[in-house]
Amino acid sequence: MLRFAHQPHPPSYYAATAHAWDPQPPLRGEARCDACVVGGGLAGLSAALNLREKGFSVILLEGSQVGFGASGRNGGQVIAGFASDIAGIRAQLGDEAAKALWDMSVEAVDIIDERVRKHGIRCDWQRGYVNVAVKPRHMQDLEDWQREAEQRYGYGGQQLWDRATLRGKLASERYQGGLFDPRSGHLHPLNYTLGLAQAARDAGVDIYEQSPATRLEQGAAPKVHTEHGVVSCGQVVLACNSYIGALVPELERRIMPAGTYVIATEPLGEERARALIADNMAVCDTNFVLDYYRLSADHRLLFGGKVSYSGREPRDLAGAMRADMLRVFPQLADARIDYAWGGFCDITVNRAPDFGRLSGNVYYLQGFSGHGVNITGLAGKVVAEAIAGTSSRLDLFGKIRHRPFPGGKLLRTPALVLGMAYYRMRDYL
Repeated sequence: MLRFAHQPHPPSYYAATAHAWDPQPPLRGEARCDACVVGGGLAGLSAALNLREKGFSVILLEGSQVGFGASGRNGGQVIAGFASDIAGIRAQLGDEAAKALWDMSVEAVDIIDERVRKHGIRCDWQRGYVNVAVKPRHMQDLEDWQREAEQRYGYGGQQLWDRATLRGKLASERYQGGLFDPRSGHLHPLNYTLGLAQAARDAGVDIYEQSPATRLEQGAAPKVHTEHGVVSCGQVVLACNSYIGALVPELERRIMPAGTYVIATEPLGEERARALIADNMAVCDTNFVLDYYRLSADHRLLFGGKVSYSGREPRDLAGAMRADMLRVFPQLADARIDYAWGGFCDITVNRAPDFGRLSGNVYYLQGFSGHGVNITGLAGKVVAEAIAGTSSRLDLFGKIRHRPFPGGKLLRTPALVLGMAYYRMRDYL
């Protein structure tokens, strides 16, 4: 029996509670397929599954193991919309395009619900999300958005909660109120990713782990090289995100890795946990450097934040995150922190997703900017549509203008750190 090295997931609450997954072998030798997908996170797995369902033979190459990156470490929040303000997209592309893109972001949430049900994915999927206002001016912003969402985009059903209403559902004095969205929600991201990988395998996708792509040959018959093999194919989908490295420099210049971090408390017991968040909803605040949190299925509080562009993990990560948590829930001063972890997501300058094609048969999906849990599902769907011959939805994303981060390789990180310091100061004012 062939043996191969297996790189474990970084320690986290998600890794500790992950469902079983049979490690897949690395690629060795030559292989052929209709479509080769590079990247075994949510975007790549979604693309692979959609392509297979359309009848294409598919090989997926993953540099480590499926779900190793942001797909298996994130906050698990599933929120309609994009990380970018939809108003900015509308200013660039017009009302009709903005409405179509907004509708697709809502479709992305429903894709998760559909897949969980269709494939029996056990990932603690739960509807319900509230965006909470830290300052009075943020409440006005939420009220304005509720009105615009309904009138301009036809997105009704959101509920504006004043301070007293929110306080009855969220045991924190920190907020002025909030806007509740019953359609958005949260899940266990690693188990969702592993469930999607199993669905792809069951559908006939060939998955190779520990097989990072080292070189891409473009042309009429593309080839994707790994250390020990090569895939010849008709189409390529690049879904590498923060891990694209030097594979395609022109794409790497348009994204930056942003660190974000999460802690998990000890199990609090159902009564205490539900006293914190009565409706088991996901929560995110309105600051630029925001806090986001939710309950786990075993009644822990999962609390995230501390966005960093420096590439360095905060000193004493668990202690730093715990201090942020206690600003929201001082009543948890006696709660032990069992897990602390982080990772990188890819962001674009304008925080809008960056989907498109490098050539007639090489496509890319990147720039999820913190909204990847749901938007990745949509990304995989629209790229599969394009490869199958209907490219209108992918082409619409391609109309969003993207530019490289300023400063080049050496200066772009310091420039971004300075920009983050400015927005952090605004949060405190």
